[in-house]
Amino acid sequence: MTNKQKIAIAVIGGHVIDKEVEDIAHYIGEFVSEVDAILITGGLDGAMEAAAKGCQQAGGITIGILPGTNKADANPYIDIALPTSIGYARNAIVACCADIIVALPGSHGTSCEISYGLIYNRPVIDLGNWNREGMIKVKDICEAETKIKELIVQIKEKRARESGKD
Repeated sequence: MTNKQKIAIAVIGGHVIDKEVEDIAHYIGEFVSEVDAILITGGLDGAMEAAAKGCQQAGGITIGILPGTNKADANPYIDIALPTSIGYARNAIVACCADIIVALPGSHGTSCEISYGLIYNRPVIDLGNWNREGMIKVKDICEAETKIKELIVQIKEKRARESGKD
């Protein structure tokens, strides 16, 4: 049986962002919906909210992995709020749940999610000038879109191979 799970794309980035990063996050969120993927974020404000807004407005599904215990903490564009009660440790969950991670500018929490993504062998696309070894460096949104599309094909092919081994 073929694995029919949707691709999950995490968009990670800071709580405090400028208009440029907000626009990029919103656009990436829209793109996640366009490629029929599920958006995963930390569920709060900043880049997480902008990406969720873009995805939801484009008809996509959004999941917020929240640090606390209250679903009401989620930004208004989260369709599925998953409180974890584990604070920043939830960054490991965000990274592990994703098939692809898109890293925007941020601070220590975003850096932590990048590290977990690399540990879990998830492709991490660098749209935030992180310049960390192991990340996929792209020069702009257009290049990020192309890379995400390539990765989706690779992931689906791998899933098809693995499901044929049953």
